[in-house]
Amino acid sequence: MIPQHIVKRIGIALVAPGSYAPEPEAVPRGIARLEPHGILVHNYYDHEARHLRFGATDAARLAQIEAAIDDPDVQVVMAIRGAYGMTRLLPHIDFDRMAASGKIFVGFSDVTALHMALYARTGALSYAGPMFTSDIGAREPVEFTLDDFLRCLAGPTHTVNGQGAGNPALDVSGTAWGGNLAMVMSLMGTDYFPRIDGGILYLEDIAEHPFRVERMMLQLMQAGILQRQRAIVLGDFSGYRLGVNDNGYDFDQMLSYLRATLPCPVLTGLEFGHIARHVTIPFGAQARLVSDGEAWSMTLSDYPTVRVG
Repeated sequence: MIPQHIVKRIGIALVAPGSYAPEPEAVPRGIARLEPHGILVHNYYDHEARHLRFGATDAARLAQIEAAIDDPDVQVVMAIRGAYGMTRLLPHIDFDRMAASGKIFVGFSDVTALHMALYARTGALSYAGPMFTSDIGAREPVEFTLDDFLRCLAGPTHTVNGQGAGNPALDVSGTAWGGNLAMVMSLMGTDYFPRIDGGILYLEDIAEHPFRVERMMLQLMQAGILQRQRAIVLGDFSGYRLGVNDNGYDFDQMLSYLRATLPCPVLTGLEFGHIARHVTIPFGAQARLVSDGEAWSMTLSDYPTVRVG
C-alpha cells in the first residue's frame, strides 16, 4: 500500500506546463476558493511570462516544474491549463527526481503526456484530475469536481460511478491508466508509452470526429495494446461537428462498431474530460470495475494520498 502523507496544511503548487490562463483572474479566484479547505497555494505561474501560445518559454515552464518539485511545503503540483506544450518538455524532465519528490502531479488533457511518461520511466503515480483555471478558478465552478478531487486526495480508496446504454456486465480488476486519446496516441512508439498488461483504459477527447476516434482506437488494437487490457471506459467525446457526408455515421454508430470489433469490452458513462463536472482518477492505481449491464462502479486503491492532520 502506498503510504498516506499527513500534513498540517496541504500545499498545492501551480505550474504552466502547456498553455497560459485564458483568463488571468481565474488564478486568484481559484486560490481564494481553496483556502477554506486548508490548502495553501504556491503560485509559480507568471501570466506576464507568456510566450507564443505557451505559458512561458520551454525553459521557464520546465523551471516552474523543477521549483515545485523542490518546494518542501508542496505536496501537490497542479497544471494551470492544458492545450499543448507538455510534450515539448518531456526530453528535459528528470523523472527520477520527480518521482523521488513524492509529489502528486495533477491535470488532464495535455497533461496526459506527463502521466504516461512518469509512469513509464519510474512507475510513479499521478492524478488525472482538475485543471486550475478551468475547474478550480472557473467563474461558475462545479462543486462536484473539486469535491471529488479532494475525496480522492484524502483516500485511501476512491470510487467513480457511471452508467450508459449497452454497457456489458463484467467484474474485472487491473491498473487504471489513460487520459486524452490524442495524447495517448502521440506517445505510441516512444519511451514515454508505458507497457500496461491487464489494464483498465479510460479515455476522453475534445473536437475529435467519430471517425478519428475510431481510427485511433483501431491503431491501439492493431499495435497490440488493447489485447492486453481488461476493459475500456469512455469519458466525454464532444466538440465535434458532423457533416452531410457522414450519412448517419455518428458517435453511436462508431461505438457500435468498436464494441463489435475491439478485443476487450467498452463501457461508456465516465464523467471525465473537457466538461465542467468530472471525476479524478489516479493514473496507475489498482482498480476494480463492476458493471451490471448499465450502471457501473470503479473502485481505485493503492495510490498516493494527502490529508490534513
